[in-house]
Order: sequence, then C-alpha cells, then structure tokens
Amino acid sequence: MTEPLLRVEDLRVTFELRRAGDMPWTKPRLLHAVSGVNFELFPGETLGVVGESGCGKSTLARAIIQMVPATGKAIWQGKTNLLALSKREMLKFRSDIQMVFQDPLASLNPRMTVGQIIAEPLRTHKPDLSGEEVKTRVKKMMDRVGLLPNQINRYPHEFSGGQCQRIGIARALIVEPKLLICDEPVSALDVSIQAQVINLLAELQRDLGLAMIFIAHDLSVVKHISDRVMVLYLGREMEMATSHDLYADPQHPYTQALLSAVPIPDPVAERAKTMIPLDGDLPSPLAPPSGCVFRTRCPRAEQRCAETAPALTPGVHGVACHFPGPLVRGGRPLENA
Repeated sequence: MTEPLLRVEDLRVTFELRRAGDMPWTKPRLLHAVSGVNFELFPGETLGVVGESGCGKSTLARAIIQMVPATGKAIWQGKTNLLALSKREMLKFRSDIQMVFQDPLASLNPRMTVGQIIAEPLRTHKPDLSGEEVKTRVKKMMDRVGLLPNQINRYPHEFSGGQCQRIGIARALIVEPKLLICDEPVSALDVSIQAQVINLLAELQRDLGLAMIFIAHDLSVVKHISDRVMVLYLGREMEMATSHDLYADPQHPYTQALLSAVPIPDPVAERAKTMIPLDGDLPSPLAPPSGCVFRTRCPRAEQRCAETAPALTPGVHGVACHFPGPLVRGGRPLENA
C-alpha cells in the first residue's frame, strides 16, 4: 500500500481569549477551534473538507502549515512531524505545501505586478534561478492557468475575481508542490466562474500529480473534485467516506441535513426531495455541548449522546454517531436522506 503523503493525528487548535479589562491573573477563556481531527492523504488524492461556517475548516488547513499554533501530529511522507518544527525548519517544506486562499484579490499584493506575484515563491525557494529563467517559468505557468503572457506587467486590480484566483493558483504551483491546500477557493466567485476554476484545478491535479485538500461549505462543489470527503462540525469529524459513498448513503444526521440543502437542477426532483432542517444555531466553540457536539441540533439525540462523545468508526466509511443510518421520522426512513 502507498505511504500516505500526509498523516494527521489528534490535531487540536485552541485559542486563548481575554475580555477587555481582564486582569493579568484572570484565567482566559478557551476557544476549541479544532478538536482531535485524524486523517490520511495519499499522493494524487483530493480530500474534501465540508461543514458550516465556523466549523474549523480553514483553521485545520492553516494549522497543518503552521499558520496557527496547533498540537498533535502532521506527519509528512511518514517521516517529519510538521507541527514540531521551528519556523526555520518549516521553511524547507513550504515549497512542497502551498495554499490557495478564499479571497482572490485580498490574497494578492496590490503593489506588485502579476509577474512579480507569481515569481515571488521562486525567488524565495529557488534563488539560484536567473532572472530570465524565472520569467520563462512565470509565462509558462500563466499560460497553463489560462492567463495571457502579455498580462505579466499588469496589477491585480486590473483583473476579474476569477482571473485573480488563477493568479493565486499560478503562484502556488510555480514551485511544483506535492500538496495544494485550497481554502474555499471559489466561494467568492460567480457560479459560472466557479465551474471554470474547479475544472482548472482538476486538470492541473491530473497533469501534475498533486494531492489536494479542498475546503468548501457547498457540498455540490466538493462532490465533483474530491476522492474522499470529511464532514466537520464544531471542529470535530462527523463522517469520513469516499465521495460516492457519502453522497449515495450518508450515515450521520448532520451530513444528511447538509445534503438535503443542496439544490437539484431538476425541478420535479427538487420539489419531491425531503428537506431536513437544522434546528437552532451552531453552538459556541467557547462552550461546546457535552458528549456529542451535534446533539443540541440532532433529531436522534438521547441521553447517551449527552454523556459520551462518539468516536469515528474505523473503516472506509467512518461515522461519529451513536445512532448512524438513514434518518427516521414517524417510524419510516426518509427518502433522499
């Protein structure tokens, strides 16, 4: 069996928060953004990460590359725990792991030209390249992501949102990484542009043999690009399965509710499907519910759910639920659940 490119074990991110006026000796409040996430990512594979806003998706991604402090393990190629490295030690892994951010324009320096933006990683990680070699690589990468080489001296504000995201993708791929982390890369784009960017990422992944972590809150977007999907809720894994299994046979009530909200292009099927509403709001990560964190919004919750947190079951289709399976209401399984 192929060795995982990345193996994450018990990854946790906790922030200390203080109120204005707190004394130095006042105990800070703890915000649990990510709580004990585990997964493996293999070369050439895409792992989709989905969940509502505030569930810890972006924090998980940033923790892996040390943009936020975290505990646990992120084992790179079976050898190195990235979370245990100093900033200087982490620098040599930066070219292997690159990130595409959510806001295309805000992630680009407005004072730099497109050529300078895309070339910046090369100047950092491959300083031995000559100026002409850098320019040649930048133009080739621009062509590869659908930008015209004659746009190399333009500035980010001269481009559309979709073009700015292509610039961000080119910047990430110019150093030939092994892992690309995409943090909701299409959420700020129009639907038609979203499809273009997703198709571009899928094409580049096939051509370059990239592994990818693709973060989104829209399950319909994740379905078309992911090999496996991990569902997060309040920083914890609710379900992990292949893309086909998760969409065809979701076992966790949270996954079922998310899928029921995905619109179906067929009007007849859309009217016939069963909606599964989520009652209440997402609990605060400052005071997560005891036991199963989803129990306060779950239609299956029982006393056991408040007392014991369910662990993700091992196997190809893992579920963190005491009562997994088709959602039952009125004694009958819900169709389309």
